Amino acid sequence: MTMIQAELLLPGTPGSGRGLALTEPISFWGGVDPKSGTIADVRHPERGQAIAGRTLMVPSTVGSCSGAAILLELVHAGRAPAALILHEPDAILLLGLIVAKEMGWDVPIALRLDRTHYDALHDRDISVDSTGLLSF
Repeated sequence: MTMIQAELLLPGTPGSGRGLALTEPISFWGGVDPKSGTIADVRHPERGQAIAGRTLMVPSTVGSCSGAAILLELVHAGRAPAALILHEPDAILLLGLIVAKEMGWDVPIALRLDRTHYDALHDRDISVDSTGLLSF
């Protein structure tokens, strides 16, 4: 078993899920369907992939502050990733998790990890503990 320590950005529920490393930046607003938890942007290379229940690795985000609302909807609908791993912190996106947490909902843990690790984690079963330790 291999382990990598990621930086904790926002505490949340420890989780596990199959790794999905996005190869391009994504806009959650219009890029992710909050009802199904799948990537909906027709131009995105991972279009049609489910993010629900996955360990989602995001190289960067594009778009406006509406991404927070989409992530909030994903949490509410039970379609959020099991864990959210960002290359760089995104305050707007994390705001969706903060609001969900304030509403008393379980939120996925959010971490920062350099994207150089993404290839090793893609399509692997990954467990994330409360400190941000990834086991795969």
